[in-house]
Amino acid sequence: MLENLEKYHILLASKSPRRRELLSDLRIPFSPISLGGIDESYPEDMPKTEVPQYIANKKADAYLENISGNEMIITADTLVIKDEKVYGKPKNCSEAVQMLKELSGKVHTVITGVCILTADRRTSFTSETEVKFAELSEEDITYYVQNYLPLDKAGAYGIQEWIGCIAVEWINGSFYNVMGLPVHRLYQELKLF
Repeated sequence: MLENLEKYHILLASKSPRRRELLSDLRIPFSPISLGGIDESYPEDMPKTEVPQYIANKKADAYLENISGNEMIITADTLVIKDEKVYGKPKNCSEAVQMLKELSGKVHTVITGVCILTADRRTSFTSETEVKFAELSEEDITYYVQNYLPLDKAGAYGIQEWIGCIAVEWINGSFYNVMGLPVHRLYQELKLF
């Protein structure tokens, strides 16, 4: 579909099955790769809205010295932010429960940073989506955490899962961004590459 990409071997540097599924939906051939162990820290004084793009670029940097002339690396990082607090992936089930209690009944922002990198070019961007959660009972939260084990998801939830059906009152922005990859914006950026 995107003839300008035919010369590239596209690599999605992500362990996320959701990102792999979403990029597949664009019908762009790619190979998944993952180095693992990439430092995802960021300066404490950095504005929270800049953190996902900073980390996406940091992930891309980890691949920079091994990239060949015809490879294109796509990296991404998604965070949930509420009241200047960053919600990444929960470390355990009790932290997941606590995150969902804090998001219950509130509006939060999901931000995904994306970096597209080749040997001679880099572009990066962010996509933001506001999400309003209904009030969740402790029973709902416990059921979700025990049955869906959302430890690999920023903010401890997947909008495409059961909790999205019962908790999300509205969103303002890209649904797919909340899943972890703003595919509309990514497609537009790839068209320009």
